[in-house]
Amino acid sequence: MGEKKVALITGGSRGIGRACALEFAKADFDVAIVYAGNEEAANKTVEELKAIGSDATAYKFDIANEEEVNAGVASVIEKYGRIDVLVNNAGITRDNLFLRMNSADWNAVINTNLTGVYNVSKPVVKLMMKQRSGSIVNMSSIVGVMGNAGQANYSAAKAGLIGMTKSLAKELASRNIRVNAIAPGFINTDMTKGLDPEKFAEHIPLKRLGEPEDIAKTAKFLAVDGTYITGQVIGVDGGLVV
Repeated sequence: MGEKKVALITGGSRGIGRACALEFAKADFDVAIVYAGNEEAANKTVEELKAIGSDATAYKFDIANEEEVNAGVASVIEKYGRIDVLVNNAGITRDNLFLRMNSADWNAVINTNLTGVYNVSKPVVKLMMKQRSGSIVNMSSIVGVMGNAGQANYSAAKAGLIGMTKSLAKELASRNIRVNAIAPGFINTDMTKGLDPEKFAEHIPLKRLGEPEDIAKTAKFLAVDGTYITGQVIGVDGGLVV
Protein backbone atom coordinates (compact mmCIF):
# COMPACT_ATOMS: atom_id res chain seq x y z
CA MET A 1 0.00 0.00 0.00
CA GLY A 2 1.92 3.01 -1.28
CA GLU A 3 1.44 6.68 -0.51
CA LYS A 4 0.94 7.64 -4.14
CA LYS A 5 -2.51 8.54 -5.37
CA VAL A 6 -4.39 5.88 -7.32
CA ALA A 7 -6.38 6.17 -10.54
CA LEU A 8 -8.82 3.47 -11.68
CA ILE A 9 -9.57 3.57 -15.40
CA THR A 10 -12.11 1.35 -17.14
CA GLY A 11 -11.46 0.44 -20.76
CA GLY A 12 -7.86 1.25 -19.95
CA SER A 13 -5.97 -1.02 -22.32
CA ARG A 14 -6.44 0.87 -25.59
CA GLY A 15 -7.42 4.18 -27.15
CA ILE A 16 -8.62 6.96 -24.87
CA GLY A 17 -8.39 4.75 -21.76
CA ARG A 18 -4.75 3.89 -22.44
CA ALA A 19 -3.94 7.56 -23.05
CA CYS A 20 -5.62 8.48 -19.75
CA ALA A 21 -3.64 5.77 -17.93
CA LEU A 22 -0.36 7.10 -19.32
CA GLU A 23 -1.28 10.69 -18.46
CA PHE A 24 -2.04 9.81 -14.84
CA ALA A 25 1.13 7.71 -14.57
CA LYS A 26 3.12 10.75 -15.74
CA ALA A 27 1.35 12.73 -13.00
CA ASP A 28 2.80 10.26 -10.44
CA PHE A 29 -0.30 8.11 -9.94
CA ASP A 30 -0.38 4.38 -9.47
CA VAL A 31 -2.83 3.15 -12.09
CA ALA A 32 -5.29 0.24 -12.15
CA ILE A 33 -6.76 -0.44 -15.57
CA VAL A 34 -9.86 -2.51 -16.29
CA TYR A 35 -10.20 -4.38 -19.57
CA ALA A 36 -12.88 -6.63 -21.04
CA GLY A 37 -11.06 -9.05 -23.32
CA ASN A 38 -7.81 -7.94 -24.93
CA GLU A 39 -5.26 -9.30 -22.45
CA GLU A 40 -2.31 -8.65 -24.76
CA ALA A 41 -3.16 -4.95 -25.06
CA ALA A 42 -3.75 -4.71 -21.30
CA ASN A 43 -0.39 -6.29 -20.47
CA LYS A 44 1.38 -4.04 -22.95
CA THR A 45 -0.20 -0.94 -21.40
CA VAL A 46 0.77 -2.11 -17.90
CA GLU A 47 4.39 -2.47 -19.03
CA GLU A 48 4.31 1.07 -20.46
CA LEU A 49 2.89 2.39 -17.19
CA LYS A 50 5.52 0.58 -15.12
CA ALA A 51 8.26 2.04 -17.32
CA ILE A 52 7.00 5.50 -16.28
CA GLY A 53 7.23 4.50 -12.61
CA SER A 54 3.62 3.61 -11.86
CA ASP A 55 2.76 0.52 -9.81
CA ALA A 56 0.26 -0.51 -12.46
CA THR A 57 -2.08 -3.52 -12.55
CA ALA A 58 -4.65 -4.77 -15.07
CA TYR A 59 -7.96 -6.24 -13.92
CA LYS A 60 -10.24 -8.21 -16.23
CA PHE A 61 -13.98 -7.92 -15.60
CA ASP A 62 -17.17 -7.05 -17.42
CA ILE A 63 -18.45 -3.72 -16.12
CA ALA A 64 -22.00 -4.74 -17.11
CA ASN A 65 -21.82 -7.59 -14.56
CA GLU A 66 -22.37 -6.18 -11.06
CA GLU A 67 -20.93 -9.21 -9.23
CA GLU A 68 -17.75 -9.18 -11.34
CA VAL A 69 -17.41 -5.44 -10.78
CA ASN A 70 -17.78 -5.70 -7.00
CA ALA A 71 -15.13 -8.43 -6.84
CA GLY A 72 -12.83 -6.53 -9.20
CA VAL A 73 -13.07 -3.21 -7.37
CA ALA A 74 -12.53 -5.02 -4.06
CA SER A 75 -9.29 -6.43 -5.51
CA VAL A 76 -8.17 -2.94 -6.50
CA ILE A 77 -8.89 -1.62 -3.01
CA GLU A 78 -7.14 -4.61 -1.43
CA LYS A 79 -3.98 -3.90 -3.42
CA TYR A 80 -3.85 -0.11 -3.27
CA GLY A 81 -5.92 0.79 -0.20
CA ARG A 82 -7.39 3.85 -1.89
CA ILE A 83 -8.88 5.20 -5.13
CA ASP A 84 -8.44 8.91 -5.74
CA VAL A 85 -9.61 9.14 -9.34
CA LEU A 86 -12.11 7.05 -11.28
CA VAL A 87 -12.27 7.44 -15.06
CA ASN A 88 -15.39 5.71 -16.40
CA ASN A 89 -14.18 5.24 -19.97
CA ALA A 90 -15.26 1.74 -21.08
CA GLY A 91 -17.90 1.70 -23.78
CA ILE A 92 -19.21 -0.22 -26.77
CA THR A 93 -21.23 0.59 -29.90
CA ARG A 94 -23.91 -1.42 -31.68
CA ASP A 95 -25.00 1.05 -34.35
CA ASN A 96 -28.13 0.72 -36.46
CA LEU A 97 -31.12 2.77 -37.51
CA PHE A 98 -33.71 2.72 -34.74
CA LEU A 99 -36.31 0.59 -36.57
CA ARG A 100 -33.65 -1.98 -37.39
CA MET A 101 -32.09 -1.96 -33.91
CA ASN A 102 -32.91 -5.14 -32.00
CA SER A 103 -33.40 -5.23 -28.25
CA ALA A 104 -30.13 -7.14 -27.73
CA ASP A 105 -28.13 -4.29 -29.30
CA TRP A 106 -30.10 -1.70 -27.33
CA ASN A 107 -29.58 -3.53 -24.04
CA ALA A 108 -25.90 -4.31 -24.63
CA VAL A 109 -25.05 -0.63 -25.10
CA ILE A 110 -27.20 0.63 -22.21
CA ASN A 111 -25.93 -2.11 -19.88
CA THR A 112 -22.26 -1.37 -20.59
CA ASN A 113 -22.21 2.37 -21.25
CA LEU A 114 -24.67 3.50 -18.58
CA THR A 115 -25.43 0.72 -16.09
CA GLY A 116 -21.75 -0.25 -16.19
CA VAL A 117 -20.86 3.23 -14.91
CA TYR A 118 -23.36 2.77 -12.07
CA ASN A 119 -21.84 -0.64 -11.25
CA VAL A 120 -18.27 0.64 -11.07
CA SER A 121 -19.02 3.98 -9.45
CA LYS A 122 -21.05 2.63 -6.53
CA PRO A 123 -18.28 0.76 -4.64
CA VAL A 124 -15.75 3.46 -5.57
CA VAL A 125 -18.00 6.24 -4.26
CA LYS A 126 -18.40 4.35 -0.97
CA LEU A 127 -14.61 4.37 -0.57
CA MET A 128 -14.26 8.01 -1.65
CA MET A 129 -16.89 9.03 0.92
CA LYS A 130 -14.81 7.37 3.64
CA GLN A 131 -11.72 9.14 2.27
CA ARG A 132 -13.69 12.41 2.07
CA SER A 133 -12.01 13.08 -1.24
CA GLY A 134 -12.03 11.92 -4.83
CA SER A 135 -12.68 12.81 -8.44
CA ILE A 136 -14.80 10.98 -11.00
CA VAL A 137 -14.51 11.66 -14.73
CA ASN A 138 -17.25 10.13 -16.89
CA MET A 139 -16.61 9.70 -20.61
CA SER A 140 -19.75 10.89 -22.38
CA SER A 141 -19.80 11.93 -26.05
CA ILE A 142 -20.92 14.74 -28.32
CA VAL A 143 -23.70 12.40 -29.47
CA GLY A 144 -25.04 12.49 -25.91
CA VAL A 145 -25.39 16.25 -26.41
CA MET A 146 -26.63 16.49 -30.00
CA GLY A 147 -27.75 12.95 -30.95
CA ASN A 148 -26.72 10.99 -34.03
CA ALA A 149 -28.67 9.01 -36.59
CA GLY A 150 -28.00 5.30 -36.21
CA GLN A 151 -26.89 5.65 -32.59
CA ALA A 152 -30.10 5.94 -30.56
CA ASN A 153 -28.77 3.44 -28.00
CA TYR A 154 -25.31 5.03 -27.70
CA SER A 155 -26.74 8.58 -27.62
CA ALA A 156 -29.26 7.61 -24.94
CA ALA A 157 -26.54 6.05 -22.77
CA LYS A 158 -24.17 9.00 -23.16
CA ALA A 159 -26.95 11.53 -22.49
CA GLY A 160 -27.92 9.52 -19.41
CA LEU A 161 -24.33 9.72 -18.26
CA ILE A 162 -24.51 13.52 -18.38
CA GLY A 163 -27.59 13.53 -16.14
CA MET A 164 -25.92 11.06 -13.78
CA THR A 165 -22.78 13.23 -13.65
CA LYS A 166 -24.73 16.33 -12.64
CA SER A 167 -26.78 14.47 -10.02
CA LEU A 168 -23.75 12.80 -8.44
CA ALA A 169 -21.89 16.12 -8.40
CA LYS A 170 -24.70 17.58 -6.27
CA GLU A 171 -24.88 14.54 -3.99
CA LEU A 172 -21.16 14.15 -3.35
CA ALA A 173 -19.83 17.71 -3.19
CA SER A 174 -20.23 17.88 0.59
CA ARG A 175 -17.76 14.97 0.87
CA ASN A 176 -15.19 16.75 -1.32
CA ILE A 177 -15.85 14.42 -4.26
CA ARG A 178 -16.06 16.08 -7.66
CA VAL A 179 -17.84 14.53 -10.65
CA ASN A 180 -17.43 15.81 -14.21
CA ALA A 181 -17.92 14.50 -17.73
CA ILE A 182 -16.00 14.84 -20.97
CA ALA A 183 -17.84 14.83 -24.30
CA PRO A 184 -15.27 13.81 -26.92
CA GLY A 185 -15.87 14.54 -30.57
CA PHE A 186 -14.31 12.48 -33.36
CA ILE A 187 -11.09 11.03 -31.92
CA ASN A 188 -8.53 8.85 -33.70
CA THR A 189 -9.24 5.47 -32.02
CA ASP A 190 -10.32 1.95 -32.99
CA MET A 191 -13.92 3.16 -32.68
CA THR A 192 -13.47 5.69 -35.51
CA LYS A 193 -11.19 3.60 -37.73
CA GLY A 194 -13.85 3.14 -40.40
CA LEU A 195 -14.43 6.90 -40.80
CA ASP A 196 -12.96 9.06 -43.55
CA PRO A 197 -10.99 11.70 -41.58
CA GLU A 198 -11.11 14.31 -44.35
CA LYS A 199 -14.87 13.97 -44.74
CA PHE A 200 -15.47 14.48 -41.01
CA ALA A 201 -12.82 17.20 -40.69
CA GLU A 202 -14.85 19.39 -43.07
CA HIS A 203 -17.49 19.81 -40.35
CA ILE A 204 -15.03 20.44 -37.50
CA PRO A 205 -13.95 24.08 -37.01
CA LEU A 206 -10.38 22.98 -36.19
CA LYS A 207 -10.42 20.86 -39.38
CA ARG A 208 -8.98 17.70 -37.86
CA LEU A 209 -9.87 14.74 -35.70
CA GLY A 210 -8.69 14.77 -32.10
CA GLU A 211 -6.14 12.43 -30.54
CA PRO A 212 -6.62 10.25 -27.44
CA GLU A 213 -4.07 12.48 -25.67
CA ASP A 214 -6.41 15.47 -26.07
CA ILE A 215 -9.01 13.65 -23.98
CA ALA A 216 -6.44 12.30 -21.51
CA LYS A 217 -5.05 15.76 -20.74
CA THR A 218 -8.56 17.03 -20.10
CA ALA A 219 -9.29 14.10 -17.77
CA LYS A 220 -6.10 14.79 -15.84
CA PHE A 221 -6.94 18.50 -15.61
CA LEU A 222 -10.43 17.80 -14.28
CA ALA A 223 -9.18 15.22 -11.76
CA VAL A 224 -6.04 16.95 -10.54
CA ASP A 225 -6.01 20.67 -11.33
CA GLY A 226 -9.67 21.66 -11.61
CA THR A 227 -10.33 21.62 -7.89
CA TYR A 228 -13.27 24.07 -8.11
CA ILE A 229 -14.95 22.33 -11.05
CA THR A 230 -17.79 19.87 -10.55
CA GLY A 231 -20.96 18.88 -12.39
CA GLN A 232 -19.60 20.09 -15.73
CA VAL A 233 -19.55 18.59 -19.21
CA ILE A 234 -16.41 19.59 -21.11
CA GLY A 235 -16.63 19.25 -24.87
CA VAL A 236 -13.32 18.20 -26.45
CA ASP A 237 -14.42 18.18 -30.06
CA GLY A 238 -12.49 20.74 -32.09
CA GLY A 239 -15.45 23.11 -31.90
CA LEU A 240 -17.96 20.70 -33.46
CA VAL A 241 -20.64 21.47 -30.86
CA VAL A 242 -20.66 25.23 -30.33
